[in-house]
Amino acid sequence: MPRYTVHVRGEWLAVPCRDAQLTIGWLGREAVRRYIKNKPDNGGFASVDDVHFLVRRCKGLGLLDHEDLLEVALEDNEFVEVVIEGDAMCPDFIPSQPEGVYLYSKYREPEKYIALDGDSLTTEDLVNLGKGRYKIKLTPTAEKKVQKSREVIDSIVKEKTVVYGITTGFGKFARTVIPVNKLEELQVNLVRSHSSGVGKPLIPERCRMLLALRINVLAKGYSGISLETLKQVIEVFNASCLPYVPEKGTVGASGDLAPLSHLALGLIGEGRMWSPKSGWADAKYVLEAHGLKPIVLKPKEGLALINGTQMITSLGCEAVERASAIARQADIVAALTLEVLKGTTKAFDTDIHAVRPHRGQIEVAFRFRSLLDSDHHPSEIAESHRFCDHVQDAYTLRCCPQVHGVVNDTIAFVKNIITTELNSATDNPMVFASRGETISGGNFHGEYPAKALDYLAIGVHELAAISERRIERLCNPSLSELPAFLVAEGGLNSGFMIAHCTAAALVSENKVLCHPSSVDSLSTSAATEDHVSMGGWAARKALRVIEHVEQVLAIELLAACQGIEFLRPLRTTTPLEKVYDLVRSVVRPWIKDRFMAPDIEAAHRLLVEQKVWEVAAPYIEKYRMEHIPESRPVSPTAFSLESLHKKSTKILESGDL
Repeated sequence: MPRYTVHVRGEWLAVPCRDAQLTIGWLGREAVRRYIKNKPDNGGFASVDDVHFLVRRCKGLGLLDHEDLLEVALEDNEFVEVVIEGDAMCPDFIPSQPEGVYLYSKYREPEKYIALDGDSLTTEDLVNLGKGRYKIKLTPTAEKKVQKSREVIDSIVKEKTVVYGITTGFGKFARTVIPVNKLEELQVNLVRSHSSGVGKPLIPERCRMLLALRINVLAKGYSGISLETLKQVIEVFNASCLPYVPEKGTVGASGDLAPLSHLALGLIGEGRMWSPKSGWADAKYVLEAHGLKPIVLKPKEGLALINGTQMITSLGCEAVERASAIARQADIVAALTLEVLKGTTKAFDTDIHAVRPHRGQIEVAFRFRSLLDSDHHPSEIAESHRFCDHVQDAYTLRCCPQVHGVVNDTIAFVKNIITTELNSATDNPMVFASRGETISGGNFHGEYPAKALDYLAIGVHELAAISERRIERLCNPSLSELPAFLVAEGGLNSGFMIAHCTAAALVSENKVLCHPSSVDSLSTSAATEDHVSMGGWAARKALRVIEHVEQVLAIELLAACQGIEFLRPLRTTTPLEKVYDLVRSVVRPWIKDRFMAPDIEAAHRLLVEQKVWEVAAPYIEKYRMEHIPESRPVSPTAFSLESLHKKSTKILESGDL
C-alpha cells in the first residue's frame, strides 16, 4: 500500500493510501484532517473544508495539481508539503527545506568511493565528500581495527569493570556506576541530553563533511564502536541523510559535544534530518524512505559518536581550502591592479627575495614575475611608461610578496595542523586493543585547531586589508591617473564609489572577527571541564573572514578590469588579458551606472570556483618550467606541478600560449 510523508505547519504526518486512483487534492485534505485531529484547538480551523492549500514536492519544491492522480504524480513514500494559504507570509512558517535548496535540487548520487582508514584523509578529500562527489567505504584494515577495539568494550561490559563513559555517568557523574541493564539507555540519554545546540542548521555540505570526518575517526579503531554500527553510519552518509545540526553550542572541549550529539540524534531516528529526496523531516521518516533503520546504540557507542573535535576540524578544513584558493588568486588580482596603475616590476627581482628567503614570499614574487611584463609576456601598458621617472610604488603594490607571502606560509602551517587533526583519535576514553584496556585522556580538547584557525583568520584577513587599499588607489584619480571612481561622466555617474565603501566595511568587520576566540575559556560541567578551547567559534568566524576576503578581492578584480578599459587600445600581458576576458565573460564594462551587486557576486563566484586561477596557472607553470626546470612549487597553496603541466600542455597544443 503506497504511503506518503506530508509536511504540514512544521509537523510530519505519514498518510497511507489504499487507492492509487486518489488525487493530490485528496492527499492534501487527508493530511490537513490528520493535522487538525491532533490539535486541541483543531489548529484554528472549524473543519477541513475551511482550509485552502497548495501541495508541492519537497524535492525541488515543484507545485502539484490537485486533480493529478497520486500514482502518476508521486513515487511511493515520496515527501510532499502542504502550504496552507497565508502561512508562507507568517513569521512562524517553517519550510521543509534549508536555505539555498536550489543548490541541492540537482543532487546526483555519486558512483565513486573513498576508502577511509582513519590515517590518510586529506583536506581536499573531505571537501569533496562534503560536495557529495564520493561515497564512503572502509578499508579491510580499518574493519579489523574496529572489531578488535569493540572486543575490548564487550569484555568490559561482560566483566562489569568500572570504566568512564561505559559503565559510569559522564562529566560530574563520572563516579556514578550504572547497572548493566541500563547501559544502552545511558548512551541514548547521553545523545538526547547533549543535543542542546542553537542557531541555524549546518548546510548540507558542511553536515556531510562533519559526518564523513566522524566516520574517519571511528575507522581508526580507538573508539570502541561496533563494526555493525559504523557500517550503519556509513549507509546513512552514502544515502545523503543528514541530521539537523545547529551551528552554535560547542565550547570545543570535551570535543564538540552539542553538534556531534545532534548528528548522533538523527542516526538513532530522533530529531530532524534532511535528504535531497525528503527535505527536512522527522529523522525516522527520512531513514525509512531510504530503506534504513535507526541505529540502536550499544554500550559506549553514544559516547563514541559525540566525543571529538570534528565540528571544529571539518569547518576548519573548508576554511583552509578556501583560504588556499583565494590566496593564490589574490596574487593574480594584485598583479592586474599593478599593471593598471602602471607600477614597476623591479620590486619582484629574484635577488631581492633570495636574501630574505621566506617560502611564501619567494613564491608570490615568482608569480608576479610570471604574470607581468617580461620577454615571455610583453605588455603594451608597461612599455607605455617604461621611461617615466617613477622610481618605486606604494607599499600596497611593492610589498605584495612580503604581505601575501606570509599569508601563504600561515595557510601552510594551519593546513598541517588540520590535516593531523583529520586523522587523529579524539575520543575519551581511548580504547587500545593491543593492550586490552581503555585509558582516559584529553585528546578531545580543541586547542590545536582552535588556535590554528584563529591564526588563519588573522593571516588571511591581510589579503583584504591590502586589497582595499589598492581599490582606493584605483578609484582615486590623484593616485591612479584614471577617471574618478573608474567611470565616465563623474557626477552624473558614481562608478565604484560605494563598491569601495563595501570593501572598507568588510575589512572593518574582519578586524573584529579576527579577535582570537581561543584566548577565552569558561569552566563547564561543574568545573570538571574547567578549560575549553572555544574552537567552534574560531572555525565559524574564520569562514566568515575568508568569505569577506573573497568579496573584497572580487571588487578589486572588477575595478582593475574597469581600469583596463581606460587604457585601451593598449594591452597587458597574455595571462592578464586571459583574466580580463574571463571577467568580461560574466560582467560587462561600466559605461554608466547600473545595479552593481550582481556583478560583485558574479566576480565572487569566479574566485570561489577558482576560475581566475585556472586561466592564469598554466602560464605561471610554463614560466616556472622554463626558469627553474628542476624546481617544484614552493608554496603548499599552489597546485601540483604534474596537474598544472597537463593543463599547460593542453593550452600549448591549442596555441593560446
